[in-house]
Amino acid sequence: MRADRLVSLVLLLRQRGQLTADTLARELEVSTRTVLRDIEALSAAGVPVYAERGRHGGFALLPGFQTELTGLNHDEALALLVAGSARGDQVLGLGSPLASAMRKVVDALPEGHRSTASDAVQRLLVDPETDLLSRPVVTEGAPETAMAEVRRAVFAGRRLRIRYAAVDQAPKWRTVDPVGLVTVGDRSYLLATRAGQDRTYRLSRVLAAEELAEPARRPDRVDLDRVWRERCAQFLSGVDRVIVRARVDPARREELVSSALAVRTEENGETGEETGADGWPRLEVTFQDARHAEWALWQLGAAGEVLAPGWLRTALRDRALAMAARYRVPS
Repeated sequence: MRADRLVSLVLLLRQRGQLTADTLARELEVSTRTVLRDIEALSAAGVPVYAERGRHGGFALLPGFQTELTGLNHDEALALLVAGSARGDQVLGLGSPLASAMRKVVDALPEGHRSTASDAVQRLLVDPETDLLSRPVVTEGAPETAMAEVRRAVFAGRRLRIRYAAVDQAPKWRTVDPVGLVTVGDRSYLLATRAGQDRTYRLSRVLAAEELAEPARRPDRVDLDRVWRERCAQFLSGVDRVIVRARVDPARREELVSSALAVRTEENGETGEETGADGWPRLEVTFQDARHAEWALWQLGAAGEVLAPGWLRTALRDRALAMAARYRVPS
């Protein structure tokens, strides 16, 4: 609807400042001509939008302009309610504020939309506490007080002291310059630098945190998506990483993929010389180290087979022989 689009246009200008007609058109998924017509309509309605001419021009609102454009249509409200229905209490420690925000969303809706949206959200379940096999879905999280300190330091741009429990190490205090927070599946991470070096900390291992008064040594702006991709590439290229080529029963493919750090290549399980007459797919996957690789492939039992490296085939064979000897039937 055009009314919703006009509201979105004003909100874009309020939140992001001066924008070109082309940028507005992309954001609103309409033509540039439609944006120009909408700008004229807003001006005619008394909204103080003006045009800056020239190479770096665009449209903007007069400084200080305020409005009470808070209306939500049904689908927008439903999207927010669905987002809030997930396990938000475990997302970066924002559960309580999220629940409060959802109550405000419902309260702000017109009476007709309120009951419709509340009924609709009852028909949707996002991220339940168990999977289809009744296995608990565990979401990692830091202590609430520590998470609050981490958030404050990230948003305020201040340095941060964290008591961090790295794998197989005693907890230690570290002073870091926070860059941003990333949530992937059930895990959340603090991206930071320490002594100028990139560091990535799993928030579930942050035992305590303290925001410092000193400004963080970081750029004013950050492309967090790009930074995350770079950190992932660094992680996968670690010196202890192990690359394994294996074939796996299609019914157990997800188990192998979920236990690996990354899937490098995959060949579809179609009958043929490359994939085998059994139709099992071939995958090349990365594991954290040799122990991780051996553990993951052992879990598959006869439903998986290591094709390379040879040392891993030997390790699994020796383990299987030892297990068979342990459970040998007495003669």
